[in-house]
Amino acid sequence: MESLIKYVQDEFVDKKEFPKFSAGDTITVYYEIKEGQKTRTQFFRGTVIQKRGSGASQTFTIRKMSGTVGVERIFPINLPAIQKIEVNKHGSVRRARIFYFRNLTGKKARIKEAKR
Repeated sequence: MESLIKYVQDEFVDKKEFPKFSAGDTITVYYEIKEGQKTRTQFFRGTVIQKRGSGASQTFTIRKMSGTVGVERIFPINLPAIQKIEVNKHGSVRRARIFYFRNLTGKKARIKEAKR
């Protein structure tokens, strides 16, 4: 059953090419929003907290601070509304899922830049 699902996803789901990124990286996601008849492009810039799943069902979570409130957004990698993804900074973290990042504030919430 799982192989059948994987086959259908590989054959029929359109895959877009995005740059490689991982947890700790700061990225900007440009996506399309439809409001009635109008469409506009909006961006969401933040730190990648996690990447989860594989293949067509892969998702990634981005966290940003809006004032003093933390905002998280989960994007499916194959969302048709995503136009492009830019990697702004590569971060150096030791874990694949940095949920501890939610509790940090101020200077402690900085992520060291990776030398790539």
